[in-house]
Amino acid sequence: MKVIVTVVDKITSEAHLNIPDGLSESAIKQHITDLYNSGEMLIDLNIAQVEFESISAQIISEHSSTKSA
Repeated sequence: MKVIVTVVDKITSEAHLNIPDGLSESAIKQHITDLYNSGEMLIDLNIAQVEFESISAQIISEHSSTKSA
């Protein structure tokens, strides 16, 4: 018997960043988005919390079919 199990977790990560002084709120958002999109922020992300959302399982029947001649 095969079972496909799907687990959904909500992962909260945090990164401590140095943002240049004097940026507007929209410029800060853009700066953070740019760091994330470029992959530069991924090294700094630390998992701070994992919350279990759901789990489901799908049972797959394996029927052996035999043909008679």
